[in-house]
Amino acid sequence: MMRFWFLTAFMFCVVWSPVMAIDEPPYSVVRADDTLEVRHYEPYLVAETLVKAPADEAGNQGFRILAGYIFGGNKGERRIEMTAPVALTPTKIAMTAPVAQSASVGGYLIQFAMPREWTLETLPEPTDPRVTLRAVPARTIAVIRYTGTWSQSRYEDHLKTLKDTLAQRGQTWHGEPVWARYDPPWKPWFLRRNEIWLELD
Repeated sequence: MMRFWFLTAFMFCVVWSPVMAIDEPPYSVVRADDTLEVRHYEPYLVAETLVKAPADEAGNQGFRILAGYIFGGNKGERRIEMTAPVALTPTKIAMTAPVAQSASVGGYLIQFAMPREWTLETLPEPTDPRVTLRAVPARTIAVIRYTGTWSQSRYEDHLKTLKDTLAQRGQTWHGEPVWARYDPPWKPWFLRRNEIWLELD
């Protein structure tokens, strides 16, 4: 599932600022240990696009669409600072709104968190109808953090560890896992910050 990010490396080199964004959605750490961290996130805003495509195409399409929005593809042609992380969530697409799970049609939800100074009222309106602005409500999530490559196998191994650890502790979760990446492709693989999130019940 994650292998398509290798295909986007050149595009990231073109559009990602050499100075990494340090703004992240605000959160507090509820508890942490050697395996995982539990965070409570305050509400924050995202620009997102739902891409109905195979995994090896969805990341390229979604990133390109959202990068277009923050680099001036909006009414007023305003540039918006890039923040971390870029989030990818596998989801099912229904033919009506809101998005609901459907066993027959698949896709990927790609999200950029918006800088904290913006509100839904002040964010410029996207000129691309595929881009949606949305407020993410406050929530508590379990996070596993790891370094290294963005390979499918590493993602699956760490997701299994996260799920197994939560199950052993009697903690339940809901929704699809979110894969969050904080670094551009030119950062050495052993220094990259990668995370997988599960929303806790």
